[in-house]
Amino acid sequence: MSHIIFETSRLIGRKLTPDDTDALYSVYGDAEAMRWVDDGQPLPREECARWIDVTHNNYAKRGYGMSALVLRETDMVIGFCGIVHPGGQPQAEIKYALSRPFWGRGFATEAVRAMLVYGAQTFHLTSIIATIAPENIASHRVLTKSGMLFTENRRNEDDTTTSVFTWQPGTANEQ
Repeated sequence: MSHIIFETSRLIGRKLTPDDTDALYSVYGDAEAMRWVDDGQPLPREECARWIDVTHNNYAKRGYGMSALVLRETDMVIGFCGIVHPGGQPQAEIKYALSRPFWGRGFATEAVRAMLVYGAQTFHLTSIIATIAPENIASHRVLTKSGMLFTENRRNEDDTTTSVFTWQPGTANEQ
């Protein structure tokens, strides 16, 4: 497998390719999976294809971006995880999403942990944040199990609230 970013006991994180469009759409086109992402609306397939191009631009600009999460035992793409700078923000931010059949099985935590270490070791990132809806209890658990610490609840321009978690190598309570 080319362009491997990280490997765990159950997952391989690798760079996205145009062949990942259908897998991306299976996650980001799913209304239930998207309810906690951006405006909560599923993405059309064409937008998923465009995001692969955006990710390739991120690879070229920063060396990192979103990656496909491949289940070792089946070679199937089950989700996505990566470090990005949404809207050009200076702070590195981890993002992840899994196909629904793989929720609640520890894959998100496994991927987030591996991606945080990858960002710190490969790109010398000294701080990585995550932003999630305060009501998204499952993601709160993923982030805390991954060693991220709750930092604040931030009020957004649209009057919603976002929970911010922060990870720093060697300082978080990694479990």
